[in-house]
Amino acid sequence: MENTQNLNEARIANAWADLQRHSDQGYTLEADAYRLAFADPEFLLRRETRGIRFQLEMLKPDLEQAQQGIENTIVVFGSARFLSPDDAQAKLQSAKASGNTQQITHAERLVRNAVYYEQARLFARIVATYSADKAATDRVYICTGGGPGIMEAANRGAHELQAPSVGLNITLPHEQSANPYITPSLCFKFHYFAARKMHFMMRAKALVAFPGGFGTLDELFEVVTLVQTRKAKPVPIILFGSQYWKRLINFDLLIEEGVISPEDLDLFEIVDDPQLAWDKIRQFYQLPE
Repeated sequence: MENTQNLNEARIANAWADLQRHSDQGYTLEADAYRLAFADPEFLLRRETRGIRFQLEMLKPDLEQAQQGIENTIVVFGSARFLSPDDAQAKLQSAKASGNTQQITHAERLVRNAVYYEQARLFARIVATYSADKAATDRVYICTGGGPGIMEAANRGAHELQAPSVGLNITLPHEQSANPYITPSLCFKFHYFAARKMHFMMRAKALVAFPGGFGTLDELFEVVTLVQTRKAKPVPIILFGSQYWKRLINFDLLIEEGVISPEDLDLFEIVDDPQLAWDKIRQFYQLPE
């Protein structure tokens, strides 16, 4: 006689097989009161089941990362719009050939910012090199938002040294796709920004924020606020690129106006060198060289 687990597995398999048949045969999948609830997409996509979907977005990446031994990550944020040096140079050559002044100016900016792509890549290589000969529980893994630009650069640096890396992608109206350097089994897609942000923090041992736009600022200041208010444990928060960050934010003004305390500036450090960024993290945790 089949045990309960086998019966449950059979029922689950039958439910999904039913869905597959609809897909294969091109049938419209209409709501069905008799279909098992978890195998009814129409039901799971209702407004009332949003909480269940959120829980699933929390649970799936957590279980997968735990199963693969991902315990400690360094989260790298930054602009999705920065190109690799080679791609930026190709854009510039194309712009010059066109003679379009606006295109040339844009391409020159891409070349200038490509240095950040290369530095994010080098930083990830440093982290991967450190972890290569460590026990599984002591390894540190690169984690990014999974998209292009700085995120791609960091995943690429780890990939070049055959180190696993995590990508936490998000569905957007313009359909951001995952970059090709993420470890496939560690590439996750999210609908909810909140669930994605929580996953950034759940295993993060440090945050490195390269120059970026609204998304980077949102993620950076959420982490800073969590640490400032002691909702999250202190972690190294590194702002990479002093010229960018000091031009973008007048931190001294925040103190002058009394909206933050002077000691709040100790929550983060600004650096310009990938090795120095890693050294700050290593010193915080007293890791061996």
